[in-house]
Amino acid sequence: MKKTFIFAMLLVAANAMATGEQTGEMVAGSATQPVDSLKTVKLQGVQVRSTRASKKTPMAFTDMNRDQIKAVNYGQDVPYLLSLTPSVTITSDAGNGIGYTSLRVRGTAAERINITANGVPLNDAESNSVFWVNMGDFASSVQSMQIQRGVGTSTNGAGAFGATINMQTENIGTKPYVGIDLSAGSYSSNKETVRFSTGLPGEGHWGLQGRVSHIGSKGYIDRAETKLYSYFLQGGYFDDNRAVKLITWNGKEETYHAWDYASHYAQDTYGRTYNPCGYMDTDANGNAIYYDKQTDNYHQQNYQLVWNEQFSNTLSLNAALHYTRGDGYYEQFKGNKKLKDYLPLTAAEKGMKSDLVRQKKMANDFYGAVASLLYDNLNGLDITIGGGWNHYDGDHFGLLTWVKNAPTAYTSNYKYYDTNARKTDMNVYGKVNYQLLVGLNAYVDLQYRHVGMKMQEPCDWYGCNTTGDYIIDEKYDFFNPKFGLNYEFARNHRAYASYAIAHKEPVRNNFENNYNAGSPMPRYEKLNDLEVGYKYLSSTFSAGINAYWMDYKDQFVLTGEIDAIGEAVTRNLPKSYRMGVEVEAAWQPVEWFRWDANATFSKNRVKEMGVVLEDGVTTVTLNGEKPLAFSPDIIANSIMTFSYGGAKAALQCQYVGDQYLTNTGYKEMLCKDANGNDTYETLLLKNHFLANLDLSYTFSLKAIRLKEATVGVTFYNLLSQKFDNNGWAAPQYRQLTDGSVIAVNTWGVRDDGAVGFAPSAPFNWMAHLSLNF
Repeated sequence: MKKTFIFAMLLVAANAMATGEQTGEMVAGSATQPVDSLKTVKLQGVQVRSTRASKKTPMAFTDMNRDQIKAVNYGQDVPYLLSLTPSVTITSDAGNGIGYTSLRVRGTAAERINITANGVPLNDAESNSVFWVNMGDFASSVQSMQIQRGVGTSTNGAGAFGATINMQTENIGTKPYVGIDLSAGSYSSNKETVRFSTGLPGEGHWGLQGRVSHIGSKGYIDRAETKLYSYFLQGGYFDDNRAVKLITWNGKEETYHAWDYASHYAQDTYGRTYNPCGYMDTDANGNAIYYDKQTDNYHQQNYQLVWNEQFSNTLSLNAALHYTRGDGYYEQFKGNKKLKDYLPLTAAEKGMKSDLVRQKKMANDFYGAVASLLYDNLNGLDITIGGGWNHYDGDHFGLLTWVKNAPTAYTSNYKYYDTNARKTDMNVYGKVNYQLLVGLNAYVDLQYRHVGMKMQEPCDWYGCNTTGDYIIDEKYDFFNPKFGLNYEFARNHRAYASYAIAHKEPVRNNFENNYNAGSPMPRYEKLNDLEVGYKYLSSTFSAGINAYWMDYKDQFVLTGEIDAIGEAVTRNLPKSYRMGVEVEAAWQPVEWFRWDANATFSKNRVKEMGVVLEDGVTTVTLNGEKPLAFSPDIIANSIMTFSYGGAKAALQCQYVGDQYLTNTGYKEMLCKDANGNDTYETLLLKNHFLANLDLSYTFSLKAIRLKEATVGVTFYNLLSQKFDNNGWAAPQYRQLTDGSVIAVNTWGVRDDGAVGFAPSAPFNWMAHLSLNF
């Protein structure tokens, strides 16, 4: 069925291309003038201009254009495409960048990164994260991306607290085309994409463009299989001063669980690719048996209606309505569990335990509107006024689908909990960029943001939410000002400085974890961000340096622990900061060689870090500042690109320093081996060096109307380095007789039960072919 659909799309696109060419021939002799294609392209970019930084904005940012995205887009998720930009680290549950992946910027976790497409928020309203697994091959429909580091400019949706990723979806284009992208490689990884556009035939007012994709992989980690299906479709109307587009895309995923991770002891015992998820029992021969339906399943459908209007050369408007529907569940085998957590039991059944299978489900609606008015007098004054209103309504419920030892109350697909959550997010902002003197621009950006959150009891067991009341009902009002100066003091030389204040509300998991632990409700965060930078740009060499100081109050920081469903736990830390220097350079001495490099040197610390000792009662404050978890002090990237004719080779290298798994500063913990001897096990994601090599050749065959073909192969992890890209840790803490505190593990042999690691794949490869007609 899927192959038939792809073939049908090809036929439609080919017919559209032929029709467009014929129409173009007729219009050439017509008195009707087509729409100016340059204006059409510019109008389609108005939607993101209001939330993007420009060369006169006093902030740190990186742009990726369509060609740069295409050069690395062979099937891996968006975080991997951004992995070589400054201050970025990435994670992958499956180990090879396909499936559940994430990114951190300056050590800031994913739920603190604001992500938009065409100015419309993409962050899940409750978790504030973007789950890229629900947006398979979205990069194939992206025209450009901008990554703003730090607070960044005011934007829509979830508050930006460490970075902003601003994406513009692909332009419809003025010329028709059909494209096919194919990739295949290690771990049965594969990607098939069919792209098409009608261009703007006839008078150039209407166009249709789209894509259908499949991505699959068995993953490096055992059973970490991923199946992703998606499409992207947009239709638009254009005239000299107006662009109206209806955009829709979806993502459907099925991914086997690989989020529990494994200790180094387990990896040494069962192999580096060992995956504990789905374990049921052993067979007669002692071989492990795993539940084959231990999968995550989700379908996400997105709609955007975008209107861009150019009133004059100085005034333009953009507005968008959006709606996203999400439905999904994950299925999980649970061994020997207390049935009182799932079913109403009789007095005689109260102590019953059983193997069981459950599904935890979500069904949610997210909708709203964003708009901005842009004024540029073309003489040094640029003003933007904008804002948005968004609402989320989400249901969380669980089904008990199978019970081995079923009590009397059990019925098929028994719903053992059912809760609802709602969130409303609105903001208004105003931005002014004004030329005070020749070369000197002042920037002011003021945002007011209101957030309202309501949740029924945030629990997932039988008997919760008995009243249906919204027991959590919080409202937040934030004022987020930003100021800065940008000074072009000489040709090719630019210096800037900015100061910004940002606030951010807790996410659902913060409320749920605190509520279930009986802890006080979480507090909102506050960030003071100072950025100072310098950039030089010439025809053959460019360089820049950016220094930042990010001072936090009540920052939500990853503790290293995970909750009952494998999600990372974050807690408020009263005092913490991040400071560092980001350095970038690009050198192209000759046409056939270019070298891009960047590095981040940072210090990320928490003050007055407290831990609970192994008695579960006593709290001790550790002396001095401690490193923040998952925040390496050094990140360095290098890309050397060689090109001659249609041939291209790119050597990509990355170094990431040590990352602590906790906020305590402990690099290791005291453990016992299988014989009861003392052993010390790591509490670090240890530093690693990664090298990739991409080889490709581009050519055309006009005889068969092949405009462009690119064939190539990418070799990942050339040196086959064995390193972990993510992990969790929950050691115990013991106070010695001298008053010092150490980390220990008494849960299992060596580090078992206290840590888990996500290993990255060793040497692997991906061949790719792209055809454009």
